[in-house]
Order: sequence, then structure tokens, then C-alpha cells
Amino acid sequence: MYYKKYLHNKYFYTALLFGVWILFFDQESMVEQYRLSKTREGLQEQKLFYQQEIIQTGKAVNTLQNDSVSLERYAREKYFMKKKNEDVYVIVKESED
Repeated sequence: MYYKKYLHNKYFYTALLFGVWILFFDQESMVEQYRLSKTREGLQEQKLFYQQEIIQTGKAVNTLQNDSVSLERYAREKYFMKKKNEDVYVIVKESED
């Protein structure tokens, strides 16, 4: 019955109430910290994705600025540009749904 003296102590209940408050109800609770850490992990993954996209886009821009053949091909594919004596036919594939 060693624990009985703790059960009748007002400081024990105060500390217990404080611990429960900090764990669950406080603005900086453990539950909130867990949620924030998961959000942070997701944002770090997005950051890596966008950094890779920036590198790829930079390479594409560099290629388009320095190579006129690539620029012409890009303009034809993306913006359907054509020369004066050409016709452009756009073929759209239907999905299998």
C-alpha cells in the first residue's frame, strides 16, 4: 500500500491534472505536435519535388534559349505553330474509359 499516500496527496492530483492538460488540451499539446510533425514531413516532400521541378525547368529553359531547333519543336508541339505553307492536324486520342 505504498501508493496510497500518493493517492491522498493534493500535489499528486495537481501534477496529474497538469500532465493531462499538457498532453491533450494545451495549444502545444503532444497531439498537436504529432499533427504538425506529419504536416512538416509532407511539406518537406513537396519541397524536394518542387526543387527537382525547378532544376528540370531550368534545364529546359537553357536548352530553349540556346538551341533554335529545340525552340521550334517546342513551339510546334505545345502551341501548334506552323510555317506559312503548312497545315497542322491535331489528333486527340480517346481514352479507353
